[in-house]
Amino acid sequence: MTSSTTRRGLLYGGVAVAAAAAGLGGAWWRHGGGGAAGGETLGADFWSQRFERPEGGELALSSLRGKPVLINFWATWCPPCVEEMPMIDRFFRDHGANGWQVVGLAIDQPSAVRKFLERTPVTYPTGLAGLQGTELVKNLGNTGGGLPFTLVLNGDGSVAARKMGKLEAGDLETWRRELVHG
Repeated sequence: MTSSTTRRGLLYGGVAVAAAAAGLGGAWWRHGGGGAAGGETLGADFWSQRFERPEGGELALSSLRGKPVLINFWATWCPPCVEEMPMIDRFFRDHGANGWQVVGLAIDQPSAVRKFLERTPVTYPTGLAGLQGTELVKNLGNTGGGLPFTLVLNGDGSVAARKMGKLEAGDLETWRRELVHG
């Protein structure tokens, strides 16, 4: 066996191990390990964060306090993220008047996010989270850092729900009806 064949085998093996670990982590998350609401209240360190907006200006998380909020972490290179965005936008348009706030935090290159949103605009605010967003999702319970990741907060700032993976319409309806009554 040549050294390039050995390296290729090790690379493929490493990728396979990483994929298996991600799959197991996702299964754990979906079956109760990480999908639990938790009920913990997020502290000042969470609410003090600020993100640049793609169109300019700033998104301050402190401006979201006091109402139910859905925070969706996404990236342009993530197919399930892109697929769920129109549904999240529709949810925002349908329920924003009832007090719901929706925010997208892009864990991606700012230039890629700007180009993407020019072609596929959404009405809810978006922040450019970059690498800061990766640490944020980990601190919020998504230890694998996978995308998409959605966090739902009650008006008092307590965690109502977390979801790793693509949202379904039923998730949004359940949260609207049962968790935050918004």
